[in-house]
Amino acid sequence: MTPPTFASLRNALLALAIAFPAGAVLAPAAPAPALAEVPGQQRTQAPGFYRMAIGDFEVTALYDGFIDLDRKILSGASADDIQSLLARMFLADTPGVQTAVNAYLVHTGANLVLVDTGTAKAFGPALGFIADNIRAAGYNPEQIDTVLLTHLHPDHANGLLRPDGAMLFPNATVHVAKADADFWLSEEVAAKAPADSQPFFAMARAAVAPYAAAGKLKPYQPGDSLVPGVESVAAYGHTPGHSGYLFTSGERSILMWGDIVHSHSVQFARPEVVIEFDADKAQAVASRKKIFADAAAQKLWVAGAHLPFPGIGHVRTEGKGYAWVPVEFGPIRADR
Repeated sequence: MTPPTFASLRNALLALAIAFPAGAVLAPAAPAPALAEVPGQQRTQAPGFYRMAIGDFEVTALYDGFIDLDRKILSGASADDIQSLLARMFLADTPGVQTAVNAYLVHTGANLVLVDTGTAKAFGPALGFIADNIRAAGYNPEQIDTVLLTHLHPDHANGLLRPDGAMLFPNATVHVAKADADFWLSEEVAAKAPADSQPFFAMARAAVAPYAAAGKLKPYQPGDSLVPGVESVAAYGHTPGHSGYLFTSGERSILMWGDIVHSHSVQFARPEVVIEFDADKAQAVASRKKIFADAAAQKLWVAGAHLPFPGIGHVRTEGKGYAWVPVEFGPIRADR
C-alpha cells in the first residue's frame, strides 16, 4: 500500500475542517444496542429425507435412525485391518460404529412404493422415525400402496406396525421373497433355531401378521411381477431370500440393495468381510461381489439400507476392491 503523502493528509484535514467548522456541536452518539441474549443450542437434526429423480420416478430416501455396531461383529479380515479401514474414514467405534438405517419411497406416477420400513422402536429410541419422515417428505403412510421388503430382519420389517400393533400402511400390499417368508415365518424353523435367534422369528411373524390376516401379504418367486417399472434382484446370503429391487424409468435405474453393505468403510475395500448377521456367509460374499461388479460396470445408481444417509450413490472400482461415491446434495433437475 502506498504511504500517505503530506498533500493527501493536508487535503483530508481541510475536508474535515469544512465538514465540521470551529464551534460546531456534534450530535450525541446513538447508544450502543443492547446485546441479544444468546439462545440455547438447537440439538435436533433436520428432517430425515432426501429427494432425487430417476427418470420420471421420484425417489425419497427416509432416515429411520441409527444403531451403534460393534466392529467385532465383522470378520473376514484381521482386527487391525478392520480398525485401520475405520480410522481411514475417521469413524469412531466407541460405543460402536454409528450405522444408519434407511428406507426408500418411490413415486412412479402409478404407484407409491416403500422399500423397507425401518425398525419402529424395537432397538431403542434412536430408531423408528420412518413414519415421521414420510410425513415430513409430504406424504402419509395411508397413501402407500406397495411395500417391498428386502428381507424380514426387524430393522427392515418392524416398521410395518404402529405402536398399537395395527397396520401403519393399511392400503398397502406387502411383498417379500418366498424364500425369506418360508424361513422367518415358519414356527417349525424357529423352534430349531438357537434360543438367541428366536426373538427375530417372533418379531417377523408379528410384523406381517395383520397384513397376512387382511390378505395383503404376498410372497413372490424370482421373476414374478411386482409393480410396473420394478423387478426383484436376488441377493441371497444375508438371509435365505434377501433381495434388492431395481427401479427403471426411461434410460435410468436405481438398485435398492438392502443389506449388501453394513460397513461402508470396510466392505467396499474388502468385499470378503462379512457380518455376524449373515446367514450364509459364503453366499453373502458372492452376492456382494457380483452386485459391486455389476453396479460399477453399469455406473448404476444404488441405495443401501445401512449406507450413510441418504445412502444413495455409485460404486467404483479402486485397486482390488471398490469405493463408495455418495450422491451430491442438490435440487431435482429436469435437464439431467
